[in-house]
Amino acid sequence: MIKTLKKLFAIAMVSVAVVPAQGQDLLARQAPIDRKMKAVDSVALSRLIQFEQMISPAADLYQDWENYTAHRETALPDTFRIDLRGFCMPTDSRVLTSNFGARWGRQHKGLDIKVYIGDTIRAAFSGKVRVVRNEGDRKGYGKFVVIRHHNGLETIYGHLSEWLVKENQEVRAGEPIALGGNTGRSTGSHLHFETRLCGVALNPALMFDFRNQDVTGDFYYFRKSTYSRESVQATRLRGVSGSSASANDDQLFSQSTSKKAANMRSTASTRFHKVQKGETLYSIARKRNTTVNDICKLNRISKTTKLRPGQVLKYN
Repeated sequence: MIKTLKKLFAIAMVSVAVVPAQGQDLLARQAPIDRKMKAVDSVALSRLIQFEQMISPAADLYQDWENYTAHRETALPDTFRIDLRGFCMPTDSRVLTSNFGARWGRQHKGLDIKVYIGDTIRAAFSGKVRVVRNEGDRKGYGKFVVIRHHNGLETIYGHLSEWLVKENQEVRAGEPIALGGNTGRSTGSHLHFETRLCGVALNPALMFDFRNQDVTGDFYYFRKSTYSRESVQATRLRGVSGSSASANDDQLFSQSTSKKAANMRSTASTRFHKVQKGETLYSIARKRNTTVNDICKLNRISKTTKLRPGQVLKYN
């Protein structure tokens, strides 16, 4: 009898000792949210935001994903908000050589920006590379890249000399994707840059201000009813004067200059020099057979201005 009581007592003590531990485990299982929230850091939060961007709003606009066509037009929404935050200018060149719109009896569906062969071209927004193709010599875009972005846009980069990305690759805004070139139907090295919504070309000048190296605002509100008028206004505000085409490296485009009318032709050829590493205003002036004072005056800079490689300067 005594042995039996001792055994029951021992079992009871073990049970009492186990209950608190089981109770603690139960409490821990009932409050997983608190634990997880404490473990979330900025990196995890950033990944969550990126995931949300990936599924919206581009996922609502496009029903398919293929790597064959540069663009295929589908129905445009009546209105659509395009998020321009987190952008990167595709090139640091500020020189536009051709506008969006009618050119040579056909529609030019992008902007031409002066770049040199080998200049770095960057992704305008984060997204996924859809197409990396070559349309061949003297044809269309030549070597080009198409990126579908989380904000609903697709951007096209044409006349490239080399690709730095592959199809289906995720890229971030500002990541190098290609090098500038002169491939395809092109009369001189430049970047042909398009912005498309549902495959329909929108005037990049509505969203990008290349002269000021900035976007036009945090958002662009596309409205089908007013788009055409806004597109024309954007070209007048930010485009090049006249309907000029891409030209050779040194002679970009001709323009009328009233200041030189008395001494020169009314239409003068503006020449540019791309600054190389180690060059100074004095070495550039000697190379281009001009003076430092003239370069400073043309570019509105001083003799002490620090030059950076890749910077484009007028020299006549």
